[in-house]
Amino acid sequence: MKVILCGHQWAACEALRQLITKKHRVYVYTHVNQYFQPSLINLCKKNKIKYTTKKISILNLPFNPDMICSIFYKYKVPQDVLNISKGKALNLHPSLLPKYRGSSSSAWAILNNEKFVGFTYHYMDSKFDNGRIILQKKIKMNNFDLNFTLFYRIMFESMKYFLTVIQNVKRKIKGKKQVGKVSYFLKGPPFKGKINPKWSFSKKERFIRSMIFPPRPPATLNKRKIRRIEEL
Repeated sequence: MKVILCGHQWAACEALRQLITKKHRVYVYTHVNQYFQPSLINLCKKNKIKYTTKKISILNLPFNPDMICSIFYKYKVPQDVLNISKGKALNLHPSLLPKYRGSSSSAWAILNNEKFVGFTYHYMDSKFDNGRIILQKKIKMNNFDLNFTLFYRIMFESMKYFLTVIQNVKRKIKGKKQVGKVSYFLKGPPFKGKINPKWSFSKKERFIRSMIFPPRPPATLNKRKIRRIEEL
């Protein structure tokens, strides 16, 4: 099968590893990673997989894909590219859609004191994080999780189901319509990373945990870095 993989970070590297084990022909669209993120570019080089850091478009497709997989790709895949895949285009999102569309879903889940988080594989359509659900799983959130630990727990669990999802898309399962209240968050830390002194103690504690994702900046209070509740 000819597969286009769009993505970066650990999950995209794991997706590529799994696609290689199944001997699919893969072409990769990715981004230059930061030093603390696993490099999909380096993995492509090691396995002699062709790749580009150019934004995916109809003009630079290497072939007509049988399937498109978006695993933490920063750009929206254009509709004309999705049309070529004939509906076989999937995205992985780290939340229980339709809740927490957009970015920083694990941080907001901690701040909002959710009991469960999770991940959703869904079909891509003309809107962000809007398509029908192929597979969705809940994960219990611990009251000691940091944003860093929660995000990667979601990622590690989600990639256990990647090949199952591939097979479901290949069989053209219809998927389920997203049901429930939609919430959407823009890219960047909640409240620009600043603690509100008027918040309750428990909300401040959750906010501090939601901001811990080394080496990104921690929460701040009056321009002072706060890494632990004891530092308030």
